[in-house]
Amino acid sequence: MTIGKSGVADKPLSAPLNLHFDYTRSTGPTIGAFVTALRDRKVIGARGSNGRVFVPPPEFDPDTAEPLTDFVGVSDGGTVVSWTWMPEPIEGQPLTKPFAWALIKLDGADTSMLHAVDVDSPDDISTGLRVRARWASERIGQIKDIECFEPGESENGIATVDSTADPVTMITTPVDLHFMHSASAEESFYLRGLAEGKLIGGRSGPEDKIYIPPRGANPTNGKPTSEQIELPDKGIVTTFCIVNVPFLGQRIKPPYVAAYVLLDGADIPFLHLILECDAADVRMGMRVEAKWKPREEWGYTLDNIEYFRPTGEPDAEYSTFQHHL
Repeated sequence: MTIGKSGVADKPLSAPLNLHFDYTRSTGPTIGAFVTALRDRKVIGARGSNGRVFVPPPEFDPDTAEPLTDFVGVSDGGTVVSWTWMPEPIEGQPLTKPFAWALIKLDGADTSMLHAVDVDSPDDISTGLRVRARWASERIGQIKDIECFEPGESENGIATVDSTADPVTMITTPVDLHFMHSASAEESFYLRGLAEGKLIGGRSGPEDKIYIPPRGANPTNGKPTSEQIELPDKGIVTTFCIVNVPFLGQRIKPPYVAAYVLLDGADIPFLHLILECDAADVRMGMRVEAKWKPREEWGYTLDNIEYFRPTGEPDAEYSTFQHHL
């Protein structure tokens, strides 16, 4: 490929985007005590400096900012303080049929907790409704140990605090976000170029720097980087890192190299993989070229390039890329 103006259309693109991952954290002494009690089919709160019982317990006193450690048992039944109707539940919510979200003040607590209430219609719930917890048959120490609340009085009374229980020290919360992403004009011509096997950068004028991926505006003058420039799929390694540590979701067995590649004609490098050589042989200034996936696998993504690999050409002189590190 050669440097030149591209004819790729810049009509903005949009597509549904799903961000999904599991967030794992240590519970600490306060949240740990709360979820440990849930595992044991109990609800506890913490008494603050003002004498109020907070459920769920915050980690620090809202008035003094001191850690809350005075744990207090409460009932698993209480009163609806306020509510709203969920006519179309989404994946991951407590119930798969329409239900109510409600703030519920449990007996013995001074604050309300948010949870689902299983009723058939909005006519079946109101402020002041008495509800009780419906416990999961298998509990592991998380808020989902309470499947939901349902109308009725609890028969369990006030919970006792068991400081000898085996504590829950870690919890995992799945995060699953679905939204529609609309690309900018600059992102769009870059992505359209990738779908055609082209690397399209952007600049704000003939004498200005070429950015790839293109930015919405040139950071030096604030002008849109709307002029499209097609770049070759060859360049040099500026800086790099040898990845030796395995992690969840890793698709390549360590060691391997993640490097910043400065394409010929570009003024900013981007991050990609360097393969088809020993990790110890990768160096600054190494000439590399893109290894593209088969044409039928291309989409609007930089993943169209599987990785970069050495070209065998002589290394670039440091002076040619020292300002791009």
